[in-house]
Amino acid sequence: MKDLKEKTIRGGGARGAALASNFLVRVGSLMILARLLEPKDFGLLGMVTAFTGVLTLFRDFGLSAAAIQRADVTEEQTSTLFWINVLTGAGLTLVTGACAPAVSRFYHEPRLWAVTWVVALGFLVNGAGVQHSVRLQRDMRFTTLASIDVVALVLSTVIAIGAAKAGYGVWALVTTTVTLPLFTTCGLWLTTAWIPGKFHRGVGIPAMMRFGGALTLNGLVMYLASNGEKVLLGRFWGAEALGIYGRAYQLIRIPTDNLNAAVGDVAFSALSRIQDDLGRLRNYFLKGYSLVLTLTLPITVSCALFADDTVLVLLGPKWKAAASIFRLLAPTMLVFAISNPLGWLLSSIGLVGRGLKIALVLGPLMIVSYLLGLSFGPKGVAFAYSAIMTLWMVPGILWCIHGTVISFGDIVSTVSRPLFSAIPAAGLAYAAILLFGARMSPLLRLITGNAVLFITYFSVLLFAAGQKRFYVDLLRGMMATASKESNEASAS
Repeated sequence: MKDLKEKTIRGGGARGAALASNFLVRVGSLMILARLLEPKDFGLLGMVTAFTGVLTLFRDFGLSAAAIQRADVTEEQTSTLFWINVLTGAGLTLVTGACAPAVSRFYHEPRLWAVTWVVALGFLVNGAGVQHSVRLQRDMRFTTLASIDVVALVLSTVIAIGAAKAGYGVWALVTTTVTLPLFTTCGLWLTTAWIPGKFHRGVGIPAMMRFGGALTLNGLVMYLASNGEKVLLGRFWGAEALGIYGRAYQLIRIPTDNLNAAVGDVAFSALSRIQDDLGRLRNYFLKGYSLVLTLTLPITVSCALFADDTVLVLLGPKWKAAASIFRLLAPTMLVFAISNPLGWLLSSIGLVGRGLKIALVLGPLMIVSYLLGLSFGPKGVAFAYSAIMTLWMVPGILWCIHGTVISFGDIVSTVSRPLFSAIPAAGLAYAAILLFGARMSPLLRLITGNAVLFITYFSVLLFAAGQKRFYVDLLRGMMATASKESNEASAS
């Protein structure tokens, strides 16, 4: 608790660096694999992961979040949770394998039987590393976690690209579902050097399982709602349509998923430690919230303005049909940036029941929207998805913050500064491309448009919107923390 501010800044910096690295690796691998493989290859894996992703939610039964949220966790509890995670992973592997014939028959695709069995192995591997990751998060060792994430992603990506170049098709993508958790788990075991003890009874696990169960059920509802359209598109429009929609969806989610993971892990750990100190809780939350929104807004605008060039440069000409879907999905990036951080708040103060109630209302609304848009194909589904998420945003915010230390005024104040900074930046970038873009190549046009957009946006945000002091203080804190770490390392 004494060094919480320093550890939070240090962890945020580490996760930020990991975010940048992960973003570059994921986008780079997407660019390469999209050119080496066909849309149908991505669609085949998407058919399997649409089903297995549901089981992914049960891989630790929310016990990792429960262990992080608690003020104190004993060695006996951690060891017991480890064995529960391993048994859960083994069970999920067997269940997934048993479902392989059904998945193959549902899509009328024989190859999916073997793909499903290989994907299933990832559950077992992942279960062996969950509590090692929790130990690092409770100790706020996010630099170590970030290093493990980056190394595991790079190694699994290299293997996937090598397999794709060798002509293995969909199997190049399947390898990452096993190699990524394998390298991650190995890294966690090596860095923590923790060997779990035996299973113990009567050490307070049921209370943690109730907390984790509520989180898991929440995640299950939202997963079914967020991925139901992929199952429907694969079933009624085929692997190619699903492959195109899935790449656009993945591309639009990379920034928000990385940002939420990078800031969210640090924020959840820090907020859980100060959940009883309401003043610090509000201050920490709003700073993290502001950071996520500041980084997400210009990316959202870029996706909307330059969708055609983004898809052409990143994925290649054969993915041209994904551009319109990519543009239609762009508003969801902003919606998730505004709403996802509220999940950190609810979980850190123990309001997981409210989060579940919200999911039980939003999920069915999303599924109805998919059904309404399905007859129009991938574009209709993308439009319906964006529309329902945008309409839900304000009611969802009000429900989340009701009775908490965060007010609607806090949300509006935090959102307004980056939002109003993005408006002139978008206008200037669009005008620049309109005037000079016709004479440029797609890559040069994309670079120019984004340069104008980001320079204008941050200029307005820092100076006109008065955010310079906030980011200068944040930078000083990071530099002071880095200097202290360097001095401690020299002394040792």
